[in-house]
Amino acid sequence: MATRRIFTILGALALLVGLVWIGQGSGYFPYPASSFMIDQSPWIAYGAMLAVGGLVLIWIARRTAR
Repeated sequence: MATRRIFTILGALALLVGLVWIGQGSGYFPYPASSFMIDQSPWIAYGAMLAVGGLVLIWIARRTAR
């Protein structure tokens, strides 16, 4: 039961951070203004991979509940 909760929390954090990276890499979330990630397209791909990893962790947590 604790593993399910940990995977869900880690997955949600990874998903959130991945979405922020996508936003910064695409220039839609330019915060902080001095960030090296703003308008840098590699961060869109890194964010997408991290977000997918977060979704996988959440999926695993939900599957282990059964």
